[in-house]
Amino acid sequence: METIYLDHNATTPVDERVVEAMLPYFTRSFANPSSGYAIAAEARRAAEEARQAVALGLGATPDSIIFTSGGTESNNVALKGVVLANMERGRHVVTTAVEHHAVLHTCEYLRDRLGCDLTIVGSDPDGRVDPVDVGRAIRDDTLLVSVMLANNETGVLEPVSEIARLCRERGVLCHTDAVQAVGKVRVDVEELGVDFLSLSAHKLYGPKGVGALYARSGVRFDPLCHGGAHERGRRAGTENVPGIVGLARALRIAIDGIPSESDRLAALTRRLEDGIASRIPDVTIHSHKAPRIPGTTNVAFHFVEGESIVLALDMEGVAVSTGSACTTDTAEPSHVLAAMDVPPNTAQGSVRFGLGRHTTEEEIDRVLELLPGIVDRLRRMSPLYRKASGAHES
Repeated sequence: METIYLDHNATTPVDERVVEAMLPYFTRSFANPSSGYAIAAEARRAAEEARQAVALGLGATPDSIIFTSGGTESNNVALKGVVLANMERGRHVVTTAVEHHAVLHTCEYLRDRLGCDLTIVGSDPDGRVDPVDVGRAIRDDTLLVSVMLANNETGVLEPVSEIARLCRERGVLCHTDAVQAVGKVRVDVEELGVDFLSLSAHKLYGPKGVGALYARSGVRFDPLCHGGAHERGRRAGTENVPGIVGLARALRIAIDGIPSESDRLAALTRRLEDGIASRIPDVTIHSHKAPRIPGTTNVAFHFVEGESIVLALDMEGVAVSTGSACTTDTAEPSHVLAAMDVPPNTAQGSVRFGLGRHTTEEEIDRVLELLPGIVDRLRRMSPLYRKASGAHES
């Protein structure tokens, strides 16, 4: 049974063209790019060409691109690095309640271990953050505001350019976690106006274990890794040349495909959402009125556990999730849905569908065939559903 993979927000399969671009740097051009001989120069040249390609894809300059191990490291470098380098100016950080844990947990570390003040701005019921609320949270001692570009659980696009403009007016640095947005929508750092932007290769059909941080030229931040002059002294450690090459190739392919792929995924998402709404009663499609990246939908199936739906679909060869892959081992309701004032029982019944490059209409239709029976079976075993049904009957 071939898997129908609908969890592209968690990770994506590596594109064959990306694998092909990476292979020479595992074998023929394997040398450490910091070494002084010819094959090292080959590897060094490949990494610098990749840096230029990533910069071009983001509307940035090559010297503003730092290669990292992924989105989590990029987020950590931006947040911790700014605070460590600028403590004399203040220790106040602003973020939002709907951020990925890679940002929220880092901000909590800054508060608990480095004595920073932390303000967490809420969202509206669709998961959108109001720039006015962010503006009100900024103080004279605010160092940094961090607001994600696209949410990993709902796909909601945040008004980052408006927030970045407010930050510039107040002399505050602005970071965006763009891991879920890059390669799905057009991203230009100059148009956004941000000082830092994080991205990860494995979210856009590149390899795991490599990402990048855009850091605007001239912005002060301390490196987290020490031990060498790699990445112009901003991240010590031998460069992952195959991964870096793969990231650049994956980003170029994804950006080139945005015009056609965006429309295709948007149509498939509508097909899935309309099919669920017409076939299954008592469902809520979260954030359906908000601007979203194409291909992401988060649906609450009332009176059942989302985890039970995930397991039942898995038995039928369909891979979906209840939210962030980083919280799979926890039983807590999604903090993103909680920030949207979604009741705990509704949040527990929510399932995220992440469509991708290889998703077909036939796969969506197969899921729509399976879901009604699965939800009906689970509801018949649910005390919550029996209680609600009894109340309707009386």
